[in-house]
Amino acid sequence: MWNRKLRFIILLAILLIFGFLFTSFISYFTARRSIITQVEKTTLPLTSDNIYSEIQRDLLRPIFISSMMAKDTFVRDWVLNGEHDQEAIVRYLKEIQIYYGTATSFFVSEKSRKYYHSSGVLKTVNQIDKNDAWYFRVQEMRQDFEINVDTDTADRTSLTIFINHRVYDYVGRYLGAIGVGLAVDAVQTLIENYKNRYDRQVYFVNKKGEVTLRGVYYNDPENIHQIKGLSIFATKILTSPSSSITYEKNGKKYYLNSRFVPEFEWYLIVTQQEDEDELRIQNTLMLNLGVSIVISIVIIVLVNLIIASYQQKLEAMATTDKLTGTANRQVFDVLFRQAYSQSKRSKKPLSAIMFDIDYFKQINDTYGHPTGDVVLKTLVQKIRRSIRESDILFRWGGEEFLIILPESDVNIASNIAEKIRKTVEDLEITFSGKTISVTISMGVGTMSEVDTSDDLIIRSDKALYAAKEKGRNRVERCD
Repeated sequence: MWNRKLRFIILLAILLIFGFLFTSFISYFTARRSIITQVEKTTLPLTSDNIYSEIQRDLLRPIFISSMMAKDTFVRDWVLNGEHDQEAIVRYLKEIQIYYGTATSFFVSEKSRKYYHSSGVLKTVNQIDKNDAWYFRVQEMRQDFEINVDTDTADRTSLTIFINHRVYDYVGRYLGAIGVGLAVDAVQTLIENYKNRYDRQVYFVNKKGEVTLRGVYYNDPENIHQIKGLSIFATKILTSPSSSITYEKNGKKYYLNSRFVPEFEWYLIVTQQEDEDELRIQNTLMLNLGVSIVISIVIIVLVNLIIASYQQKLEAMATTDKLTGTANRQVFDVLFRQAYSQSKRSKKPLSAIMFDIDYFKQINDTYGHPTGDVVLKTLVQKIRRSIRESDILFRWGGEEFLIILPESDVNIASNIAEKIRKTVEDLEITFSGKTISVTISMGVGTMSEVDTSDDLIIRSDKALYAAKEKGRNRVERCD
């Protein structure tokens, strides 16, 4: 068993190593050629998803900072105590901005309507000023925070991505809005990084199709309605949460993937020019997949075969007597329930025969245990020919055996027992030039409707004991 297992492990290891090496080398050389020819390794939609995920990831940090500020006991206590020391909140906002490297940090008090900034108190917000509309929107919103793209109150020339977070006191009353801002320039830097990493054109457009954020390498018109070849698809792009289209410009084919970014109310656009090596990459990919599938199937088949083989052996070892090949006591309960169910369905009794070999110890002592083993195996072979296919033979222990007979009353069981006894009595076993004759004593018992398997065993065992008491080599039954 160990050698077979070792062979399996070695074979499996060889297959795995070969498969991984093969696919790795194919991938390596394909990737190397792709890098040289600037052919992308991933499909356009996947690139769009990756960029979108990274944008969301970059927004999580300022969201976390704003949430922390909104729950800061210093801020809440300062407001509840009357906002007396204005320099304290300004210092706090300045420290937040410096420590976390944000573009701005702010707090607007609901009570005083003052706009506190890291540079000081900038103004008092009011509903008349359209630049303050964001605050009154936050005042009415149900969610805890929003992401808003707007100009910075402290610097009207700077476009900023704000995280506006509602602040509550300790009993849930609204105290104002607090948060930080991320410079749009930082997002533009991200766009350049995406361009360098994925070799694709990345830009954002608003719901009117106007290009709002782009990299330095962008050289198309500032509105997608004006881009040659793309203009006919502009309406589809601006009315769908996501879309994938193909268009031609200046005789070249381009692939475009768009998706709506609700945090900005903008559309993320990712485009890629068709590459002449695209077909070669697809063929290589199919080759990799084909090899991987074949290797996987081979491994799975081998694993199934080996596991099935070992499982069968383990089951046989657990349920079968190694010497005689009969069922053992460990599997008795399972097989008994099957026989009992069979008898119950046919409304016929279930019987059992308990027997052992007369004076078996003398055979072992006189001829040796190897001879005793031959006697046991030969006896079992003969008995199997004398019982029915539905009958179940167990080695109960040592030289003692048990036969379960479904659909058999005590008379049928007794007749079968007598047939077995006569067969054994007439049997001559030859081993190492010696001829040995043996006899067996047998006890027959039948289950009543209220009996359990233990009751049946006890009844059969009593009958066996009676057979021994009456001189052995006989059949007794316990009615």
